[in-house]
Amino acid sequence: MKAHPDLLDPSPMSKNKKNPGSRGSSPAAKEALFPAAASDQKKSKKIALKTKAKPVPVSPPATAQDIAKALERIAGALERLAPSEMEAPAFAAADAFAWHAATEMLQPVPRVSRVDIGLLRGIDRIRDTLTENTERFSRGLPANNALLWGARGMGKSSLVKAVHAQINANLLASMPPLKLIEIHREDIDSLPHLMALLRDAPFQFLLFCDDLSFDVADTSYKSLKAVLEGGIEGRPRNVLFYATSNRRHLMPRDMVDNERSTAINPGEAVEEKISLSDRFGLWLGFHNCSQSEYLDMVFAYVDHFGLGGDKDKITAEALEWSVTRGARSGRTAWQFIQELAGRFGKALG
Repeated sequence: MKAHPDLLDPSPMSKNKKNPGSRGSSPAAKEALFPAAASDQKKSKKIALKTKAKPVPVSPPATAQDIAKALERIAGALERLAPSEMEAPAFAAADAFAWHAATEMLQPVPRVSRVDIGLLRGIDRIRDTLTENTERFSRGLPANNALLWGARGMGKSSLVKAVHAQINANLLASMPPLKLIEIHREDIDSLPHLMALLRDAPFQFLLFCDDLSFDVADTSYKSLKAVLEGGIEGRPRNVLFYATSNRRHLMPRDMVDNERSTAINPGEAVEEKISLSDRFGLWLGFHNCSQSEYLDMVFAYVDHFGLGGDKDKITAEALEWSVTRGARSGRTAWQFIQELAGRFGKALG
């Protein structure tokens, strides 16, 4: 039996049938069969050779001097990030200031817009009470926070500024002047910070907030309560707080009525809302004036500024002015005087 010729003398065709991936395959054959893989292998070898040819340099250990310089740079950066220390206000620059919470600055007010206390008519008892309380405070004696509430335009804020001027005019030369600082209703949240600035100053400060009131969703009244009384620091001995408002309890009436009707314990809810006004030891109420009091205010201004003219004519015009404005008040009287002085060509100094 003869052997098959292919088994005795394999042809080139049969050699190509061998497994190309066998150990017998040459590198040239592999490269011909798998050109992409061969190219990747060459690139990997070149990268490995380059990496070995360039060893990574090792930094020398840091000296004590280098560490000290690095720490100095870190300390400088932290100082720049930290808030700058606020300078002590120049309280000697003026007797009145306006507090700006956004910049934490007390701006001096060289000339206060005020009315002479003798021109405030129809509020004699209130004037005397507030003057006496402020005068005691200016001498370092105990005094009460004051809430001036009631009818609009009846001289609440004018009385505070007039009393401040009168107290300073009557102070002894050896006593430091009383400082008036106005804080806006929107900045009440910054009141604790302001009081901290004033606590150690060698002056007596009268803080004044005009038209103070709070809406239903406003909770800043709670911080004011703690500042006036109840906080662990308490009100500084050299600070007194005066506020004016059209509302007796500083809250809208419907807010109090709503608490009475919806709260689980109406008594406690109402007490929470109106307890702020209890922080004021003095409640001074202002009411609408009568016609005679209104005319008294008008002619007090006429005499003070030297505005001549027929008395009967001025009376008739003043009454007509109050009717068109819908109110008789000190503000209405002052607005009429401005109109009258303008017609007469006189400046109101």
